[in-house]
Amino acid sequence: MNYLSLMSVLAADTGVNTTAGYLSMIIPLVLLVVFFYFFIYKPQKKQEKSDQKMRDSLEIGDEVITNGGIVGLVTQIKEDTVVIETGGDRSKIRIKKWAIAKVVTEKDQV
Repeated sequence: MNYLSLMSVLAADTGVNTTAGYLSMIIPLVLLVVFFYFFIYKPQKKQEKSDQKMRDSLEIGDEVITNGGIVGLVTQIKEDTVVIETGGDRSKIRIKKWAIAKVVTEKDQV
């Protein structure tokens, strides 16, 4: 066998091994992206939609808990703020809607 034919055989072998090497690198990356999408990104988006729906359905008289742990009754609702009444002295606090963590008042189930 001459030198050129030996080099072409080696080049053909390396091409196959290189393709297999690329596939063995790409498959784990694709699996990682799929994992992140289904186990991290999608549930997070679902939770954000649920939270936004909860904040959009606020009504006057609902009892809410803020992210800071303040508990109060909703007395006013504006575009992006809510006024809540807290404590026995009926002090009022204006907060942003995004700061509401949970609505405690249970809606009537029909």
